[in-house]
Amino acid sequence: MATGDAAEKKPLWLSIEENIFKLTSKDLSADNLEASIQRIAGELDETGYNVSRHGGNLLKLRWAMGKASKVGKPMLKDLKTAVGALTLKDLDDPYQATSELLGGIGKTWPELNSPECRPEVICMVEGAKLELLIDKAKGMPEVDGIRFLIEEQVAGEVITEALEITGEKLEQVQADIKKERAERARVTTLLEAVEDKSDDEKIKHLFDNNVSEELIIEMAGVDQGAIDAVKQAMEEELKEKERLAKEEAERKKAEAAGPALEDIAPDDMIDYIDSIREIMEFSDVEKEIRVMCEQSSIPTSLVDIAIADPDKLDELEKQAEG
Repeated sequence: MATGDAAEKKPLWLSIEENIFKLTSKDLSADNLEASIQRIAGELDETGYNVSRHGGNLLKLRWAMGKASKVGKPMLKDLKTAVGALTLKDLDDPYQATSELLGGIGKTWPELNSPECRPEVICMVEGAKLELLIDKAKGMPEVDGIRFLIEEQVAGEVITEALEITGEKLEQVQADIKKERAERARVTTLLEAVEDKSDDEKIKHLFDNNVSEELIIEMAGVDQGAIDAVKQAMEEELKEKERLAKEEAERKKAEAAGPALEDIAPDDMIDYIDSIREIMEFSDVEKEIRVMCEQSSIPTSLVDIAIADPDKLDELEKQAEG
């Protein structure tokens, strides 16, 4: 075989069959067979194959032409028909699909099972699978189609060309898939930590770790009813926590404010008033007065009076002294 580009890309047997495929039944008739052989040999010579002056190659052409004439049709016709009938389900395993395909048409064309032919047949089968995958992807919403082809391990350049999308779009979908896979790995780890717990505890654990409902249902193996029940329980628990927190805040506020005016003991009242007077001598700014009074643990009820009506401190002091 010559070293032309066509010869490097395609084996001679396939180029012969492709030329035979173009012939009519008249070309394959006994009367025209030799002329057809000579014509094809010349065409193959022109495309980089040495056939006319190579005994082995010419013999290969004669044998293929004789077989096509005998069967009444080109081998490639049966092969294309068989490959075209394959579905995606058939093509889950291209190698198995190839074996089954050859088991059928191989009865007529046993040469397809030869080491020379089989690799090209496998390529045709894989090509058919790729075309079916692309056709299916084109029938989906754009992002779903891109995801489908990525999951099917179709090359990026094939995806962008087949779906007519930009490289940036493909990269974005790939990045999204990467994030989703990372999230699934995280959820797997979270579930391992509670594998011996009840479904409710698993769901709560995943909620506490910001896992989406869809992923909880899928990866924890629970239904929406279980999700809703846990959410309701968590809402009630949250309300109770908020109520207790509010009560505690009010308690601390009351504790910080100190006793009501009427609950202050006379001796304490005198001490507090003396402290307030000292603070008010130091500053007449309300905010500063309140901060210093708070630091001195003076009851808020007394501080409010000192700021609103300082003269009333004298009256309170007299009442405390009896």
